[in-house]
Amino acid sequence: MKKRTDRKIAVGGVAVTAVVLPGIMVILAQTGVGRPVSSNGTPEAAAGSEQPVEMPGPGVGMPSVPPTTSPSASPTPSTSYPFSSGHPTVKVADPDRQPRLHGKKTGLPKGAESARNGNGVYRSSDDGAKVTAVKKVSKYQFDVTIAAPALGSSVKTRVLVPKSWSAGATRTWPVVYAYHGGRNNYQSWTKDSNLAQVAAGDDVMVVMPEGGSGGSYTNWWNGGKGGIPEWETFHIQEVIQLMERNFHAGTARAAIGLSSGGQGAITYAERHPGLFRYAASYSGALNITAPGMPTVLTSMDSGGGVDRYAIWGEPIRDRANWQAHDATVMVGRLKGIGVYVSSGNGQPGPYDKSGTAPWDAGRVGENFAGTMNANFVKAARQAGVAVTANLYGPGTHKWAYWKRELVASWPAITTAIGAGRS
Repeated sequence: MKKRTDRKIAVGGVAVTAVVLPGIMVILAQTGVGRPVSSNGTPEAAAGSEQPVEMPGPGVGMPSVPPTTSPSASPTPSTSYPFSSGHPTVKVADPDRQPRLHGKKTGLPKGAESARNGNGVYRSSDDGAKVTAVKKVSKYQFDVTIAAPALGSSVKTRVLVPKSWSAGATRTWPVVYAYHGGRNNYQSWTKDSNLAQVAAGDDVMVVMPEGGSGGSYTNWWNGGKGGIPEWETFHIQEVIQLMERNFHAGTARAAIGLSSGGQGAITYAERHPGLFRYAASYSGALNITAPGMPTVLTSMDSGGGVDRYAIWGEPIRDRANWQAHDATVMVGRLKGIGVYVSSGNGQPGPYDKSGTAPWDAGRVGENFAGTMNANFVKAARQAGVAVTANLYGPGTHKWAYWKRELVASWPAITTAIGAGRS
C-alpha cells in the first residue's frame, strides 16, 4: 500500500520485511489487534459468531430528508500489501500514481469531447465531466469512459444494467454504487466477485467507478491546498450526475464497498446525508484515527515521489481533516438509513490455510480491519444508530469472505432502494 488506505505497509522484499515487521507488531499491540471481539464491539468475545447482529437504534427506513440532488480473478493479496484486494488484470489511468498532477487545479484533460448517442451528445455534469466513450462489454455490461475534471484524467466506470433496461427508456432504475478496494480498479467487482450473479435477478443498476489504486475515496489534502485528485468529487458529483442524466439511473441509491471501498461507502453516506438509503462495508477501514492507525496508514507512504501525507495530511497537525474522513467519528450521521458492516479478525478462517503465517498480508490487514470495525460498531451503539454487524471472527482480507457477505447483505440493500425482481 504505497500512498493510500489499501497499500499502507508496502515492503520491497524479505530483508525489508524483517526490518519493518517489529514495528508493525508494536502497532498491532497498540491497536489491540488480534484480540477477539465481544458482542458490545470491544475486544473479547463475538469472534465466533457467524450470525449478523442487529445493533439497537432507530428503525431502518428511508432518509429523514429527501435524496440530495446529485452535486479474470485477481490473485491472493501479496504479503507486502496487508490491505490489498488483489491485482488488476488491466492497467488503467491512475491519478494516484502521477505526483506531477497532485495539488494542481482541477480541470478537464486536454482534448476531451463528449461522445454521441441516439439523441445527440451525452450530457455533462455540473462541473463539466464528460462521457467520452461507451463500450458494450457483454449483454448487460458497459464500460463508460469519463473525462473527469476532479481527476484531471480520463477513467472508466463499469455499469451493469438489469434485463428491463434499455437506452431509450423513459423510466429510471434504483442504483447500487459499488466501490472497489486498493490495488485494484473498476473491473474488480465483476472479475473478482459474484456481484453480477447476485444482481442478475433484480431490477437494479450497479455502477462500479474507478477509485484509483489507493485513492482512499477522498479529495486529497495535498498540503492543505487540495486539488487533483478529488476522488470524492468524482464519485459523488461527476459519476452520479452522469449516470442519472444519461443512463436512466434513479435517485434511490445504495453504496457498498470492500476494504478502502467500504470506507468510501460508509463515509460518503455520512458526509452526504440523504444521498444513499443504504450503505454496506465489507472489511472496511472504518476508524482511521484509532490509536496506532495513522502510523500504519502513513508509515510506508514514501516512494514514487508521492508525499506520504498527501491524502489526509499530517496526523497530528491535520487531525481535524483525518477526523472528517473517519467513519467512526461521524457514525451519528447514519441515523435513518440502513447500514451493514462485516469483518474478520485476521485469524485463519474457513477459507484460509491453517498454517498461514501471522505476518501474512491477509492476516495483518484483517487484524486492522477487525479492530476498526469493532470500534465502529461500539460507537454506533453509543450513538443510537441501527447497524447490522457481522464481526465473524476467524477470517482474513480476501474475496472469499466478501462474496459471502455480499450475498448476506444483498436482500436488505435492494429492499431499501425499492428494487424488485426483474
